[in-house]
Amino acid sequence: MSHSLPFRQNGTFTIVQFTDIHWKNGSEPDQLSRRLMEQVLEAEQPDLVVFTGDIIYTGHIAPGEAECPDPAQAFRDAVAAVEERDIPWAAVFGNHESEGEMTREELMKVVLEHRHTVTRRGPEQVSGVGNYTLELLDGEGRPAAALYFLDSGNRSPLPHVGGYDWIRRDQIDWLTAESHRLNPTQLSVKLPALAFFHIPLPEYREMWEKEICYGHKQENVCCPQVNSGLFAAMLEMGDVVGTFCGHDHVNDYWGELHGIRLCYGRATGYHTYGKEGFERGARVIRLTAGERGFTTWLRLADGSEVREQPVHHPELAKQS
Repeated sequence: MSHSLPFRQNGTFTIVQFTDIHWKNGSEPDQLSRRLMEQVLEAEQPDLVVFTGDIIYTGHIAPGEAECPDPAQAFRDAVAAVEERDIPWAAVFGNHESEGEMTREELMKVVLEHRHTVTRRGPEQVSGVGNYTLELLDGEGRPAAALYFLDSGNRSPLPHVGGYDWIRRDQIDWLTAESHRLNPTQLSVKLPALAFFHIPLPEYREMWEKEICYGHKQENVCCPQVNSGLFAAMLEMGDVVGTFCGHDHVNDYWGELHGIRLCYGRATGYHTYGKEGFERGARVIRLTAGERGFTTWLRLADGSEVREQPVHHPELAKQS
């Protein structure tokens, strides 16, 4: 189903980011995840929901742990709270959706069967499945902002390089071409854009080490060992004002590096690791038509809204 994504009459557009749901089999942890999503949707009434990966979990399980017997049905169940409310939603894959028998291509067919998704498969000649762009429209139906979605892959494709995959050169070429398409040279002001992917960029770690950040860092930044240059490309493009990822379940910080705000979501799922006292939740993003920036806050499982997060000063952290 084709959906337009207009700003509201009051000039706002609200996005809820759910990440790392890790839906498996519909058991109690999954039902807790669903109830959390329902609470967030009721509280925020978003114009769009974005799932930033690891929506389902099909990877290795320890003896005695629950498995994902039917990835296709698990995915349908994971997005049902959004789909049943007729809310447009977009998704990118994480590193765990296609570790079992179902491929990304097969799972994308499941994604696209949903009535309210605005997800797209993206160009087949570009690495990954699910590289695409969405445009947000102003009151007169003209593009007013852009959303970029990128497949950040799974594990490193090279045997001599460990760790996670990186966003490839052809994806970056595609992204810069999309930016040029949306921002022809005659435009005096570029459309503000947000980018969504699952695995954080190496710059997330650099930002924590060098800049003032807001929020929690309670595990290592599990970024690729290879820096493929996506951040530099976004700087040169000049339209991206914020990026949003997941992957690291007990990190939720954000900050600004060279004019781009790099943000973690808040892990949503209960069928995966967390940290005692660190509530599951979602990140909320609000754009305003005609403005380059955005506001963002957290909505947690206990119903609370968190707009002020702890401040991290890198100089003080080095002294302690």
